[in-house]
Amino acid sequence: MNVKLTLLDTGYCRQLEMFSIKGGRLKSIDFHAIAALIEHPVHGLYLFDTGYSPRFFEATRLFPYALYQKITPVVTAPQQSVRAQLSAHGFDAQRISGVLLSHFHADHIGGLQDFPGARLFCFSAAYEHIKGKRGLRALREGYLPDLLPVDFEKRVTFVDHGVPIALSQNYQPFSEAYDFFGDGSMLLVDLSGHAIGQFGLFLRDQEQGDVLLCADAAWSSTAYRQNLLPHALAQFIMGDIRAYRENLKRLHELSVHWPSLKILPTHCAEVWQMSQGVFAWRS
Repeated sequence: MNVKLTLLDTGYCRQLEMFSIKGGRLKSIDFHAIAALIEHPVHGLYLFDTGYSPRFFEATRLFPYALYQKITPVVTAPQQSVRAQLSAHGFDAQRISGVLLSHFHADHIGGLQDFPGARLFCFSAAYEHIKGKRGLRALREGYLPDLLPVDFEKRVTFVDHGVPIALSQNYQPFSEAYDFFGDGSMLLVDLSGHAIGQFGLFLRDQEQGDVLLCADAAWSSTAYRQNLLPHALAQFIMGDIRAYRENLKRLHELSVHWPSLKILPTHCAEVWQMSQGVFAWRS
């Protein structure tokens, strides 16, 4: 079953390219935070992550969270929040049925509180890893506690508490996934590494074909195409560097044997261009 995918640019942070990929330049570049609107013909409207919102600046006002903004300076504006973009295109935020949270880094949950009526979905491993952490312990995980709704636990469903299904050879080397709706239209796969309990989402866009939203399992398309790890310094911030290496290699292998699949890393410059092009707002 096909869906309609729209990529939403919510702003960016600046960091040296060399940290994101081996051989990168000693030059600051923009790392856009892309969220996604999924229009499902049966189940309605869903979001994959929520990117940045101006609430990020409130959450990083005081020490130690202010260090986040110092280390990775963020640029975003109110009109770039997912909620504002939805409103500008005639979508009421209350129509969002659910938000799929790939992981809990601040550039993925920044707009979460803008959708108080939506159900929330994540892997339990991701939530358990950041649950209760504050101060420097939270900052070490790229997590800002003030971005999480106070009623999170009442609204969340842990997708990985379900029973995974076996995937066809087409998806190899990924062998299993969680069938989100039970109809094969949205399949969630474990992409732990960058963050504990991170997942990616397979779907099929009605115009662009098969897509994998791979969150931060790679920071660029070049990384998964060439199986290039980030700089050694960046590897220290990974939730599980061994899992990161394994899943980056899986993405590389997947891209080789399924070349028509569009693998979309959240912060990739090519994906940002798609958010302005083939995956921009369409009538």
